[in-house]
Amino acid sequence: MPKPNVVAAKALPFKRTPFIAVSGMLDFSQNYFEMLSLPLSYDVDLNRLAQHYRNLQRVVHPDRFASASEQEKRLSMQAVTLLNEAYSVLKDPLKRAFYLLQLKGIHSGAEHKTSGDAAFLMQQMELREKLESIHDTPDAWADLSSLMNEIESLFAALSDEFKALMAEPDEEKLQQAEQVVLKMQFVDKLRHEAEETEAKLENNR
Repeated sequence: MPKPNVVAAKALPFKRTPFIAVSGMLDFSQNYFEMLSLPLSYDVDLNRLAQHYRNLQRVVHPDRFASASEQEKRLSMQAVTLLNEAYSVLKDPLKRAFYLLQLKGIHSGAEHKTSGDAAFLMQQMELREKLESIHDTPDAWADLSSLMNEIESLFAALSDEFKALMAEPDEEKLQQAEQVVLKMQFVDKLRHEAEETEAKLENNR
């Protein structure tokens, strides 16, 4: 039986990229959801994602190709790189949202844009001011906990809005979804800053 063609692919973030087939596996060109046997949806079963990732990782792991040809070793490494990228994107809500937009044809570099919603930007400024003044409050831990809960609630609300827009997307809804993702990006950055503040408070105990 002839060996299947093996197509080398460079792993590029947030793009539809051919998967590498190695050592007898059939080649296939799939998006990250298809690759990891998940439905094309913003909602992802993280346990199922991790399980499918581990299963595929065992199949393409370089240790399995220790005595293989140099080409197969190289393809194995490329497959691992692509698989790791797919897992990294799908397990992260913000990266997953950007990736879903790209699958729908939104390749405008949205991750480098900012939201034009003045009211939202004012809200973000107020939240950031609260975060920056945490160290000066009498009960920094309680205030930080309350602020982090507020940030999480805001991100969850935006995620729900994005999911609703992507349920049956048309051109108008895709544009709206892109704006929602820009807001999610702001909130996600603020969340990371809050986590850094939490770590600093812990170190100063």
